[in-house]
Amino acid sequence: MVRLIPFPGVGDYDGAVPEPFELPLVPSQRAERSDAARNRSAILCAAERMLFECGPDGITMDGLACEAGVGKGTLFRRFGDRAGLFHALLDETERRLQEGFIRGPAPLGPGAPPAERLVAFGQALLRLTEERGELLLAAEPLDKELRYRSSVYGAYKAHVRSLLAQLAPDDAEYLSEAMLAALTPGLVLHQLRSGRSLEQLHESWRRLVLRLVG
Repeated sequence: MVRLIPFPGVGDYDGAVPEPFELPLVPSQRAERSDAARNRSAILCAAERMLFECGPDGITMDGLACEAGVGKGTLFRRFGDRAGLFHALLDETERRLQEGFIRGPAPLGPGAPPAERLVAFGQALLRLTEERGELLLAAEPLDKELRYRSSVYGAYKAHVRSLLAQLAPDDAEYLSEAMLAALTPGLVLHQLRSGRSLEQLHESWRRLVLRLVG
């Protein structure tokens, strides 16, 4: 769903406020019948247990249906496939991040200069990837082009582009996607597995932002 949202207030920051922009929101769950809600909760709780025990590769739809005590048909009707299940597991985590940069406290949320908000956004996404990176990878569609059409990517891009519009307006469209490319789960996990700490990645992201727009 796409909702027109005015750019958040800037608090103590005296920079210019851009025009309102369209921010694709992570879809919210519709109201559910009590039995459907119970099934959903049972499935997601079982999936979290299996994820902890054996990682995304160890989760099969047959095994999950057995673990959750639901029929396989219920599982497929609810989530479609493994990617749909993984997206549901990520939904609340990604929603919290989006709420943070729309209306949370500065510097992630409104009230800080745009460069500081860019730094905070990237660092928050790096933390999320450290915590849920394997799941993020498993949820990526086989058709990589679909990643750029997802509501989550659209929300992240709109936010980054709105901040860049105040810093590098001529290049905001390109830079918004180029900077998000530096935060993809595959790259971040590769860096972490290569021995770099999350704190080092935070500092590298900060330097990247300042070199591009500082």
